[in-house]
Amino acid sequence: MPRFFAQSAPENGVFVISGDDARHIALSLRSAVGDTVSVCFDGASFECSLSSIAPTRVEAHVVREVCERRELPFEVTLFAANPKAGKLDLVVQKATELGASVIVPFLSERCVSRPDADSAGKRRRRLEKIALESAMQSCREVVPKIEDTVSFADAVKSAVRADIALFAYEEERCGVQMRAAVADRLKSARTVSVMTGPEGGFSPDEARLASDAGMTVCGLGRRTLRCETAPLYMLSALGYEAEM
Repeated sequence: MPRFFAQSAPENGVFVISGDDARHIALSLRSAVGDTVSVCFDGASFECSLSSIAPTRVEAHVVREVCERRELPFEVTLFAANPKAGKLDLVVQKATELGASVIVPFLSERCVSRPDADSAGKRRRRLEKIALESAMQSCREVVPKIEDTVSFADAVKSAVRADIALFAYEEERCGVQMRAAVADRLKSARTVSVMTGPEGGFSPDEARLASDAGMTVCGLGRRTLRCETAPLYMLSALGYEAEM
């Protein structure tokens, strides 16, 4: 069943879908009145019947609310160091599939790519579109929020507010590992934050600052992962512990 995300609550039991989604329903899917779609709003899913179709506006009448429980039992905020080229596009796409609720790019000491202010808005809009399309494809009930790029210090300050705050550090491969770091704490956690580094990894000073701030510095096994692999590894591990 095609899935879409509404921008506002239904009025008199009817969702209004516009923009690219309306064009997709009317022109690409060639939908007809009476066809069924899934519409998500505010973390809930609804089975809807199309009652009016035009390329600029589609109306979907709510048939029933569907309890799907597709989201992780805790909210995960991913803090990903800004990578080179289009790697962040991949991270956002896959992190959405794996259940991230919020994605925050940040600049650390060894980040090679440092986008300027002029391109920041355009990049954020592109990432929001990637997150939306990935959420639709993976049948998410919410679309992850994409935050503006922040400094390392601000990222740490935000990350430590979570019930569990994990800082992935490759030099910790022989010390505390991720699974030991979460252990039984994951059962009662409502919020989890994970922070991963850039191509050159975190510096020792950054790891020390994160630890001093209250984050749990942990390794991700015996192998060194690429900067675009580490966040997906951590999200996959969290999903496994919570759902399998």
